[in-house]
Amino acid sequence: MVELVTDYLEGALTPPDRARFEAHIAGCAHCRAYLEQMRMTLQVAGHIEPDELDPDTERGLLDAFKDWKAGGA
Repeated sequence: MVELVTDYLEGALTPPDRARFEAHIAGCAHCRAYLEQMRMTLQVAGHIEPDELDPDTERGLLDAFKDWKAGGA
């Protein structure tokens, strides 16, 4: 879901996938709420380019989320 919403917000979905996603969120309050939370997070956090990120901060973030996709903490 996170990847789908990210692709949607970044305009990376194909037109058919974008249409399917928009049709789904039109009738799904939970997905609309999640989408709005992601929009607000992006507004607050802004956008950081990889070369703008302090190396120590990058290492800390990578360490904190290294097990995320594997289902770890």
